[in-house]
Amino acid sequence: MNSNKKPTLIALAAALSLCAGAAFAQKGETVKIAFIDPLSGLLGPVGQNQVKSFQFMQEKFNKSNPAGVKFELVVFDNKLSPAETLNAFKSALDQGIRYVSQGDSSGVAAALLDAVNKHNERNPGKEVVYLNHSAVDPDLTNSKCSYWHFRFDADTSMKMEAMTTFMKDQADIKKVYLLNQNYAHGHQVAKYAKDLLTQKRPDIKVVGEELHPIAQVRDFAPYVAKIKASGADTVITGNWGSDLGLLIKAANEAGYNGKFFTYYTSTSGTPTAIGASGAGRVYQIGYGHYNMGGQMDVWSNEYKAKFKDDFYTDSIIHIYTMLSQAMANAKSTDPIKVAAALEGLSVKSFNGEVQMRKADHQLQQTLYMTVWEKASKKYPYSPENTGYTLAPVKTYEPYVSSTPTSCDMKRP
Repeated sequence: MNSNKKPTLIALAAALSLCAGAAFAQKGETVKIAFIDPLSGLLGPVGQNQVKSFQFMQEKFNKSNPAGVKFELVVFDNKLSPAETLNAFKSALDQGIRYVSQGDSSGVAAALLDAVNKHNERNPGKEVVYLNHSAVDPDLTNSKCSYWHFRFDADTSMKMEAMTTFMKDQADIKKVYLLNQNYAHGHQVAKYAKDLLTQKRPDIKVVGEELHPIAQVRDFAPYVAKIKASGADTVITGNWGSDLGLLIKAANEAGYNGKFFTYYTSTSGTPTAIGASGAGRVYQIGYGHYNMGGQMDVWSNEYKAKFKDDFYTDSIIHIYTMLSQAMANAKSTDPIKVAAALEGLSVKSFNGEVQMRKADHQLQQTLYMTVWEKASKKYPYSPENTGYTLAPVKTYEPYVSSTPTSCDMKRP
């Protein structure tokens, strides 16, 4: 979950010109995408933002895309529950929907992926493709990899590879505390942080490691007290939504002055929680940021004016860009043909050239390390009107952040 903006984002224009005027069989078809994520509860604001983001970009791509199709988002609230997700998936199937998108929680993602696989095995000719916008557990494209699953975010291992590459050169980092949500993603953040820091900076000590229930903690003061007591100068967390905003708010209130290295500083509520106290101390690794320039700035400012909110799940742009290009290449909206066309597909997107790696269906893309600082003429975008922004400090090309896969893909 991030925001990207760059002049190279002629993704739309480039993709459109490639197939302008083509009279493909799928032209004029309506392609329904089921959105299955939380719209209620503590993490509801993130899902609600993403619905608006999907619909905003849907409007842009419906005006023109290489396949000439019309996208229609069908929204389901899964309440961050695997059981509710399976109910939503069944409802989507009953409506004849062949494309589903989900991303908030890797635990939910694993349940949905299993359901998609089983459905496709049992219903040849009615296959469904799963478009993963933000669930980043590496297992989803390794031990659990599936021909029907495509991830458009960078996974935990990729982000941690870039994060620790940056951290190894920060001499003032000596003691790290790992605080994460107690589910698949949080476990993987802790695992990869320890493994990669050991390789790159064996002198750094992990002075604390803790997991907490996802979307249930309302007061993080006890956790911050433990962080302070440990002597940690840095916290690594994969927390998102309220679990990150409330954590940093509690840290600010307790006077903790250490650094935070995060994945999801940009998600709803977190910028406000950070405020001025986080300047120079809160970092985010992601596939983009608020100040990419060019078309992304135009879209972000338009989105903010329209919704009084910030656009941060930029993987949605990857989804529409690559899906419409794959449909154009396949001359079809049939999920079987589109999945085949997505494999290995390269397009120009907001963060440069991206490629859907054929081996595991993990998108390969540029990552950025950013730091929270006062908005400026150079980096003017201010999320949640805080007067602050995430400014880029380091760019990691795809070959740097790419990580190997153990996927043994079973193809139809």
